[in-house]
Amino acid sequence: MDGMTHAERPPIVAYGPLYPYLTDALASRFTVHAVAADADLSALPSQVREARALVSFGSVGAPAAIMDALPKLEMIGLFSVGYDKVDVDHARASGIRVTNTPDVLTDDVADLAVGLLYATVRNIAANDRMVRAGDWARGVKPALSGRVTGSRIGILGLGRIGRAIARRLEPVAGEILYHNRREAADAPWRYIADPIDFARQSDVLIVATSGGPEAAKLVDAAMLDALGPQGVLVNISRGGVIDEPALVAALADRRIAGAGLDVFVNEPDVPDALLTMDHVVLQPHQGSATIHSRKAMADLVLANLDAHFAGKALITPVV
Repeated sequence: MDGMTHAERPPIVAYGPLYPYLTDALASRFTVHAVAADADLSALPSQVREARALVSFGSVGAPAAIMDALPKLEMIGLFSVGYDKVDVDHARASGIRVTNTPDVLTDDVADLAVGLLYATVRNIAANDRMVRAGDWARGVKPALSGRVTGSRIGILGLGRIGRAIARRLEPVAGEILYHNRREAADAPWRYIADPIDFARQSDVLIVATSGGPEAAKLVDAAMLDALGPQGVLVNISRGGVIDEPALVAALADRRIAGAGLDVFVNEPDVPDALLTMDHVVLQPHQGSATIHSRKAMADLVLANLDAHFAGKALITPVV
């Protein structure tokens, strides 16, 4: 597609900000129209309305309104595994294909989940702040931490990422448990069908399930209470999977021991109460934020676009 003249390049929309490597690669292949995520869609110029594809981050997605504003739209290329911000039903009804970027970020997200677990249980972030503030030098004794080794580690959502987390922690865990919509026939770990019983039997609960309406507030106050005052929660999934006010309350009351959080309901806004809690480790949605994953994700977006415009089968279709 690189040999095309500018006039021959398919017009596409870059919806919201994109990874610079992807932005440059799109510009070399397509006629790219940048549209802000909060743009007035009724005022799009006619040349933008000619767009045949749309590319966006998962956090921006593609609501029905942007699809309707682009009458010639054929495909949405999502720079994300999660597609909860895409109106998939509207896309399907409109004959618009949707692709995402699974697999290529699995290892990096799983690595961060394990890192957050250790950082939370071993007070790594709080102790770092203590040393930097000079408290250790002044004779302040850090609090004793918990331990990961020997813990019963519960994985909520045994998809690609959940399995990768389980494999990493299996050598140190006392036991790996998991809860899914249904039992996985090929999983070697113990399945617990009831979510409350699952939380009660877990020392650590790692949220790795997919997002979307069906998973909204899946981890609620009852699950957090079942996890208990010695329990630790890690979330590298989507913020909306957890009832965030219930989580803040459970942490404030020490009804759970701590949390490692990479995702939040209203990103980039984080509940103020969490900012002052030493038993919480916070990350700015960094699960796939490695050089390697982001390049691989961008390459997969490009490969799906190239396949579509060449009339070939999509590589990672959602719709």
